[in-house]
Amino acid sequence: MNILVLGSGGREHAIAWALAKSPKCDKLYVAPGNGGTADFAENVAGLAADDGQAVLAFAQENAIDMVVIGPEAPLVAGVADVLRAADIPVFGPDAQGAQLEGSKTFCKEFMMRNNLPTAEYLSTDDEAAAHAYIDEKGAPIVVKADGLAAGKGVIVSQTVEQAHDAVKQCFEGAFGEAGSTVVIEECLTGPECSMLAFVSAGKAYCMAPSQDHKRAYDGDEGPNTGGMGAYSPVPIVTEEELARMEEVMAQAAAATATEFENDYRGVLYGGFMLTPKGPKLLEYNARFGDPETQVVLPRLNSDLVDVMLAVAEGRPDDIELEWADKWTVTVVLASAGYPGSYEKGKIITGIEDADALEDVKVYHAGTAMRDGQLVTAGGRVLNVTAMGDTFQAARELAYKACDLIQFEGKQNRSDIGLRAIKGRQSWD
Repeated sequence: MNILVLGSGGREHAIAWALAKSPKCDKLYVAPGNGGTADFAENVAGLAADDGQAVLAFAQENAIDMVVIGPEAPLVAGVADVLRAADIPVFGPDAQGAQLEGSKTFCKEFMMRNNLPTAEYLSTDDEAAAHAYIDEKGAPIVVKADGLAAGKGVIVSQTVEQAHDAVKQCFEGAFGEAGSTVVIEECLTGPECSMLAFVSAGKAYCMAPSQDHKRAYDGDEGPNTGGMGAYSPVPIVTEEELARMEEVMAQAAAATATEFENDYRGVLYGGFMLTPKGPKLLEYNARFGDPETQVVLPRLNSDLVDVMLAVAEGRPDDIELEWADKWTVTVVLASAGYPGSYEKGKIITGIEDADALEDVKVYHAGTAMRDGQLVTAGGRVLNVTAMGDTFQAARELAYKACDLIQFEGKQNRSDIGLRAIKGRQSWD
């Protein structure tokens, strides 16, 4: 098979790496790709992932048998719609299904209609109404830009003043068009975790839960980022919570089959808060998480080509998932200044040494080749992923690998997974 993966980050590197291992993958393209995907696939730097007609033309010219869409923007832009209209199998939902991520209002309304557990909320494009709601409900409270904001449009406000300021930021354009409507939510408490599911024809095939670390600095301090590390599975999740999350994911998948015009075919990402009253949904995303993908897919023993093609062709009964009985931990190595402004072009060394360690894989997130050298090209530069028989072993191996990699301004959190080791009480 000839396969095209759209995207350039660590998630896409992890997806492409898993696809490339399949004997059914003959030719693999990644558009635009990064410095890591270039090692085993053909990068297509000039192909815009969110340009449906350009992607279609490339797919037809190169006899592509399946397209895998990594990021949310091409999904919201309807790239899957264009490809499916030309009878090209696509792993990723159409534009309507992608609205579960593209609009937080759309997502909350979907949850409410289908009795899915979530926080109470207000959605409004009226700034005065938003401020009035905050005054009525008090703090802590959560303010969200309605649209896509690259993971940075959520402000957890501990005071009413912070919440009012967050609303002003949204309406003054801090998040562009994404903030022209705001969603204000009850602030749920408890540990967060996510569950990914392969969804096709109204059926959900759940993956193991994972836990991301959003804050930039140790101790969950600093600004929110796209994610500074993750691990899977999640040791603090009880059997009852796991069963409830799987039930919620199955309920949502079934609802897509009755509500949406076209079959939802791709990944559904459920972001959960493990509240004292049970798991509640914070959000749905319409694609693999990043960096959650980098700890979930390495444990998949099944052929990812078979799984994704079954999803893309609407054959859920042919999906078979087999998982390694291992723990995985990934640590993000980021550029100095991230998630704020940062410099690019810093030479990276030591990846070969880290990759040479048994049960370690370094996924590239923001890298590029320049004059024959690998350099930084983004805020999140690398995802250093390790697998082990125990959580502690995987964590120690990941940090051992991190120490082998160097670039000017390298920063990373040193406490990925520590709270999970300490247990549930560390969230109390």
